[in-house]
Amino acid sequence: MDSNKKYWKGLEELNKTPEFVEKNKHEFAEPIPIEDVLSGNGLMGKTPRRDFLKAVGFGVGAVTLAACQKVPVHKSIPYLIKPEEVTPGVANYYSSTYDGHAILVKTREGRPIKIEGNPNDLLSKGGLSAQAQASVLDLYDVNRLKNPMKGTTEYEWNEIDAFVIRELAAIKTSGKQIRIVSSTVHSPSTLAVIADFIAQYPTTKHINYDAVSYTGIIQANQNSFGKAILPHYRFDKADVIVSFGADFLGSWISPTEFTTQYVQNRNNKSLQSKKMSRHIQFETGMSLTGTNADVRIPIKASEEGVALVNLYNAIAGTTLPGTKKLANNSANNAIILAAKELEAAKGKALVVAGSNDVATQVLVNAINSLLGSYGTTIDMDNYSNQYAGNDAEFVEFINEIKRGDVDAVFFLNANPAYDYFNSKDITDALAKVRLKVSFSDHKDETTSLCNVIAPNHYYLESWGDDNIIEGYYTVLQPTINPVYNTRQAEQSLLVWSDAPVKEYYTYVRNNWDKNLLAKGGLSGQKGWETLLQTGFIKVADKPAGIYSFTRDLNAVAGTILAQSDQLVASGDKKMELQLYKSVAMQDGKRANNPWLQELPDPVSKVTWDNFAALSLTDFKKLNLNEGDVITIDANGYSIALPVLLQPGQAEGTISVALGYGRTMAGPVGDGVGKNAFPFRKFRNGTLQSTNVVTIGATEDNIILAQTQTHHSYEGRNVIRETVLKDYVKDPYHGTGHTTEHKAYKSLWNEYQRPTYNWVMAIDLNACTGCGACVVACNAENNVPVVGRDEVRRRREMHWIRIDRYYSFNEAGTTVTEEKEIGKLDNLNNVSVVHQPMLCQHCDHAPCETVCPVLATVHSSEGLNHMAYNRCVGTRYCANNCPYKVRRFNWFNYWNDSRFENYIQNEHTLLVLNPDVTTRFRGVMEKCSMCIQRIQAGKLKAKIEKRPLKDGDVKVACQQTCPANAIVFGNGNDPESEVSKALRSERTYYVLEELGVQPGIGYQVKVRNRTELEA
Repeated sequence: MDSNKKYWKGLEELNKTPEFVEKNKHEFAEPIPIEDVLSGNGLMGKTPRRDFLKAVGFGVGAVTLAACQKVPVHKSIPYLIKPEEVTPGVANYYSSTYDGHAILVKTREGRPIKIEGNPNDLLSKGGLSAQAQASVLDLYDVNRLKNPMKGTTEYEWNEIDAFVIRELAAIKTSGKQIRIVSSTVHSPSTLAVIADFIAQYPTTKHINYDAVSYTGIIQANQNSFGKAILPHYRFDKADVIVSFGADFLGSWISPTEFTTQYVQNRNNKSLQSKKMSRHIQFETGMSLTGTNADVRIPIKASEEGVALVNLYNAIAGTTLPGTKKLANNSANNAIILAAKELEAAKGKALVVAGSNDVATQVLVNAINSLLGSYGTTIDMDNYSNQYAGNDAEFVEFINEIKRGDVDAVFFLNANPAYDYFNSKDITDALAKVRLKVSFSDHKDETTSLCNVIAPNHYYLESWGDDNIIEGYYTVLQPTINPVYNTRQAEQSLLVWSDAPVKEYYTYVRNNWDKNLLAKGGLSGQKGWETLLQTGFIKVADKPAGIYSFTRDLNAVAGTILAQSDQLVASGDKKMELQLYKSVAMQDGKRANNPWLQELPDPVSKVTWDNFAALSLTDFKKLNLNEGDVITIDANGYSIALPVLLQPGQAEGTISVALGYGRTMAGPVGDGVGKNAFPFRKFRNGTLQSTNVVTIGATEDNIILAQTQTHHSYEGRNVIRETVLKDYVKDPYHGTGHTTEHKAYKSLWNEYQRPTYNWVMAIDLNACTGCGACVVACNAENNVPVVGRDEVRRRREMHWIRIDRYYSFNEAGTTVTEEKEIGKLDNLNNVSVVHQPMLCQHCDHAPCETVCPVLATVHSSEGLNHMAYNRCVGTRYCANNCPYKVRRFNWFNYWNDSRFENYIQNEHTLLVLNPDVTTRFRGVMEKCSMCIQRIQAGKLKAKIEKRPLKDGDVKVACQQTCPANAIVFGNGNDPESEVSKALRSERTYYVLEELGVQPGIGYQVKVRNRTELEA
């Protein structure tokens, strides 16, 4: 698979549509609107802007008041800094936890401004997701509740306490039931508080409810092994991985951890040993995991169960009753091939399925048992505590309310009025409940139905702990005092249950002293301080048990095949619907976060919307154009969504993302997309994300805010790819050169960089395209959010983008453009490559030569600098940049009321990094290689009177990457990690033939394919 293979960003580029050609043939994609600038909306008029005092007065007052108090009242310990002191201009780092992962919270002058992964975290090794990176912004959300409320009126906490205690006492006397409904709680201290509350009010029951549950896996393990748990999957121990609809790199269970595991058998270190794991993906819609698979086979959702039955038959050498073949012969052949490879990798094989059906997961257990996966790639003893929700239990909870048995409900981090499949059931049922209490810090869809709101602290203001993997405990400590008059939900429960200890910090401390510190070999005050510094403890793993599968599978197969028959869509307007969690929005809890809304979807590159993804065959069958709005009907519910032609989508299916369509998220998230949760169906005791829907045409068309084809390389090849067998024979295969890389000869003068030469290496085989680096860069470098309309105008401001390229799979090495066009009738068999693209900091940078005012210049350390106050905005540099990585500020985004709902909103500005200036209208900007971090690293080394060491400086994108795909450092140090990475035989430089000498080297993408699959 050599450089003759053609890659394309989107169908516009492949088809060379007139609109695409027109937009990319001019010097500038869009002219500067001189008339507007000089008219009332521009320089000669009043710029729409927030009053300065309004922008910083109340906001600074509220947050600064919290930041300037002794932070916090109970001593929290900065990471590796024992004295608790705030030095202006110097950051403090605090260990904490986000979703069970150990993190570091960077604070400046007492306010959190950045989330980083704890490099010692045992799960993701310092990597973080886009959601975790964006979470710091929600602390400053002005839409958070400011005070406790009863009805629509704000009250003092003592008044709320008195009311709730009276109500609970009356309910206890009546003998009626009390329910606590929460998303899965995996905090030991929170579980202890709930247990104490239940002891005080014995009719209380705690119900775990997850918007997207894993009940199917948990119940399948109960049925198979008598153990109702979610296993801890180990993709790092698997040589062969076969997934059926499980997007484990994007949204399935623990994608950040799984990404870290997955790349360990596929990155540069693994390939140097000429080894690489093998990954086969069967799925309906193109997922992030599917784009990274070595082999991807599109199948309908109704065929996943049938495919698993056939896989079991092939491995076990049997035929379960009712077995039938798939309609697609390629899929049948792939199943036979997968079975052979799984058998050959016994003990190092792993099969996973995304289905929430119990019978399907029982069959998966049977397959993994045949492969010897338990105790190796599946850990049932050191299991996961995530997603303990039980769908049937929640259905029974609603029935209890309908019967009049429940008189009090408490909602903790749960919003079923939005994300339950039958929200009307929730709304009608809650009307019958006497006491309804929400702990939400926003007035969301469920909170609006409650008569008491006791707003919880945000996690950055809270004490607590977490235990998402058995034996791994992390601690949560506040990094700022409460911004508003909120209180931790656990403390509210302690007060209302008249517990002996009502202060939650003391409760957490007592729980650790009594039950947890000793597990980590710690004790007393010193042990507590050590815990707060390190952030976690790890208990020795339990030895692997013996798990033998003995269940009869005849009835299981019958259930699976019957369900598959029910999902088959028949009729012209019927299609199979697959619902999925998007990488950015997930279940929609953070829909009001503009960083996440503007993060392009890894596959479609759509922002600010969900859509209906269809195959080319269905596009033609329904006579649709991109953006046409269709109606989708099922379960007595209907929505209208724009369509998107998705290469790799299974024919006869439609995929829609969950997490959109919020009505009470806040000004950013309200009305963005449509809510698809009501399309889920309760079948066989679980909620499932597949259904048969009816579609209809409308006259509307919506232009999706899609970023992928905003720039063109004019047909130049920027991707290099090969297959493992060719790489083993020739390590330089696919790079375009046959020996060690040599730079092109140049007419330019060369300059010495005696001390530092800052360069970067990006491994395309490790990068999964998750986009965490994009949000990390936004947070670190004050990159503005521009909104849907500006993205449509090609004005997004991201300094780093993840380009997604399609190519057709073809046996052989040469694919001509004519062949590509000839295959347009079949877009099912495509491969995908993700490529991070940022300023290449070229030694012979073409942007520098055309700037008339020397606003962009080269440093003596190999970096391309921008002098913002010198830039006059000619945009010549952007036009002359072959990588199209420069961004133009069309507005004063930070001080313009048209963008106030995104990030310029009262004290939301306090999340800005004070080490990085905000840019103003008319100025170009681009990646600076986090120059502020470079300077801070050099200054620290100077203060400590030592040379700068490799690893002292990590750029934001590098630090957050869970795949460790990005390495940055001093190229003058031959022992630095970046120098070693760039010496790899797989290294190539994008568009090196132009002679610009980019400072970023990429490693060739390698796929583990056979020749027939290539």
